[in-house]
Formats: sequence, structure tokens, C-alpha cells
Amino acid sequence: MSDGTPENGRRSAAGVPAPEISLIVPVYNEEGNIAPLAEEIRTAMSRCGQDWELCFVDDGSTDGSLDAIKAETAADPRMRYIVFAENCGQSAALCAGFEEAAGEILVTLDSDLQNDPADVPVLLNLFGKNNDMVIGARLRRRDSTLKKASSRIANAVRNLLTRENIRDTGCSLKVLRASMARRLPMFRGMHRFLPTLMKMQGASVLEVPVSHRPRRSGRSKYGIWDRALSGLYDLLAVRWMQKRKLRFRIRERG
Repeated sequence: MSDGTPENGRRSAAGVPAPEISLIVPVYNEEGNIAPLAEEIRTAMSRCGQDWELCFVDDGSTDGSLDAIKAETAADPRMRYIVFAENCGQSAALCAGFEEAAGEILVTLDSDLQNDPADVPVLLNLFGKNNDMVIGARLRRRDSTLKKASSRIANAVRNLLTRENIRDTGCSLKVLRASMARRLPMFRGMHRFLPTLMKMQGASVLEVPVSHRPRRSGRSKYGIWDRALSGLYDLLAVRWMQKRKLRFRIRERG
């Protein structure tokens, strides 16, 4: 369409044809990281050879994050943003990004610069006919000992109850098929179970090592114990969905 609106009804950035790839970046109080992240993404995506867009989802930031986002989107028509009226959490931000995205390939990453945008082309190269989702596994996590230990325990419990073998579902760097992502059940905490939820739709999921960097600016938004309690509650819900999923094969049509 001449106005840049893709056939699925979602709009692309003003004056730019619908892209193949949409990067979705939830933001909550990351003022100092926005400009360097945008520059690193531009550098990384220049190696992909595909049209792309970046959608910032401001999750009710109370610092200068929105001003920093607006400065980047004003300077680059491939970048745009949506702003929540109040803080709703990472799952809500990702769901809104999935709906807003114009591309049929979605890339998710954090806004804190701990994910390295240079890994995005690697994951995109592995995405395709045989993989509906490619997810990063942080090779050497640059977090505190307590945070790494709690993450290992959470991954082990999650894998045990969901019968999975995902090494690092907490890594936000992921590439997934948009048509499948938009059919995912939407609930608070959904972002912790994206590979499992995609597999429930029949997706083929590949996990590959990615780099991880120390936080340069701002501070983590997650506490250890509140995340553990909410994660367990969500885990039981996902296990229930797995057990109650409808499965049938059609033998014949007339």
C-alpha cells in the first residue's frame, strides 16, 4: 500500500514501506541507555540486508526515557514508539509490541544494553523455514552471584514442571514468527514462558549462545523474591495449559 500500511493492518513508520523485521524494545526508566542502544541497533541491522523497524514501548517511565525515545524516533523514520498510561510490566509491553509491529519477523531485546544488538543478525540468520523461534542463551552472564543463582534455580524448576530443556528462558533476546506470537495467550508473566508457549503452537525453537554485558546505566527493575513468587504462580498456570491443551487430528474432510 502506498501509505506504508501492511496487509495485516498494522502500520509501519511514517513514509516507510512495511518492513520485514520489527524490533520490540520495552522501556522502563532507561534514560541513559536509549541513545547508545539505538545507535548499536542501527549498526547491527545494517548487516542484515532486510528492511526493519524499531518500536520502543515505554512502560510508564518516570524519568527522561520518553524524551530520549522521542529524540531517536524524530531522527530516524525506522524508529517509533508507543507509551503506556501507567506501568504495566514487561509482558504487557511485549504484547503491545507484537500487536503494533508491522514486520512478520519479531525481535525482542532489553533496553538496558545487557543484550548485545550485534547478536541479532546471528539469530536472524538461523531463523527461517526450519526454525519458528530462535532464542539467546547468555553464555557468561554479567550479573550478581545471587541473581545468577536464582535464575538457575528458576530455570531448573520451570524445565522440570513444563518438561522443557530451555537453558535460559530469561534471556530477552529472541526472534520469533509474528503470526504465531500474536496467537499466544496473553497474561502477566507471559514473557518468562515464550519458548514453551510457542512450542504449544507447534513452533520449532532453537537456542543459541549469545553474549551478555554488565549494566552501564540505571538499575535492575526486578527483585529476587517477588519474581520468584510470581514466577511460580505463572508456572503452575502454564503447566495447566499444557495438560489441558486440545489435541486432535482430522482423519477426513468431505
